[in-house]
Amino acid sequence: MANANSPAQDAQAPEASRQAQGQYQNFTPVQRLSFGKTMNILWNAIFNKPRNTRPSAPVPVQPLTQAALIAAPNHSVYRLGHSTVLLKLRDKFWITDPVFAERASPVQWAGPKRFHQPPISLEQLPPIEAVILSHDHYDHLDHQAVLKLADKTRYFLTPLGVGDTLIKWGIDAAKVRQFDWWQGTEVEGIQFIATPSQHFSGRGLLDGNRTLWASWVMIDGDTRIFFSGDSGYFDGFKRIGERFGPFDLTLMETGAYNVDWPQVHMQPEQTLQAHIDLKGRWLLPIHNGTFDLSTHAWFEPFDRILALAWDRSVSITTPQMGEAFNLMYPRRGEAWWLEVEQQPAYENQKSAG
Repeated sequence: MANANSPAQDAQAPEASRQAQGQYQNFTPVQRLSFGKTMNILWNAIFNKPRNTRPSAPVPVQPLTQAALIAAPNHSVYRLGHSTVLLKLRDKFWITDPVFAERASPVQWAGPKRFHQPPISLEQLPPIEAVILSHDHYDHLDHQAVLKLADKTRYFLTPLGVGDTLIKWGIDAAKVRQFDWWQGTEVEGIQFIATPSQHFSGRGLLDGNRTLWASWVMIDGDTRIFFSGDSGYFDGFKRIGERFGPFDLTLMETGAYNVDWPQVHMQPEQTLQAHIDLKGRWLLPIHNGTFDLSTHAWFEPFDRILALAWDRSVSITTPQMGEAFNLMYPRRGEAWWLEVEQQPAYENQKSAG
């Protein structure tokens, strides 16, 4: 495992977030899309989206039970979908960006629909020590999931402003801890530090960038985990790697990219470079396989990041939803998405035979 430096000392970094006219800003200004460009993107998303942005057959999911999770060893990591990752550390459970809604949308009758159900329901989840939130977009901050988790969660760790949203929703303020970039806290002996990302925020037409966005560093003794949240590629990954790396595992955004928004979501080549900048050991691609949030094929992020990692001799794991990955005994996983796309042809062949 990685050697541990003092996170408290490292967190005293000068680059706090910046605001202008009440809106948070990235270190490098992100060019805002024109109204016409935005309308064109929305038109294409509604009327011109290719069919292969959604799977042609069911996505495999390995069901989880509360009893199995409680019996699981420490350092177990489970993808539940999109950017929702359940971690077991120090006999406690921690979850990132819990989204269990049927659609990543302000309404549940329209918007991107799930490809698969979560491997475990909110009701069946064991008690959660902390929910770790990266920002307030609908595919990362699920209102109903937060409310249902409230009674079984000890803490909600958020970037600045996101915690205020939770409190408005009725979450006990004593459970909410919110941080600027490079600030953090300790829970049950584990350090959590909010670190920069290059993105944006907002849940409506009038609240753009009123809350902060962040990535997260998690330090459990000699074990270090990085959670990217959403981000374009920027030199902040190298700064995080220099201060807190090397990381045993990076949970890295790899999906929903598009040439129309290059500054706020990474192409797979940039995801791999960010992992290298962070001095990552194992890469687990997230932000894929659950919602169609762009116009690329749903399986393309897996294909591209896997090929890139192999070419650069980077250790990469691609577990199925619900499949355990353990940091003490890491393994690559299978290219399960290939079988999904082969199923229709296979079934047709059987029928013809």
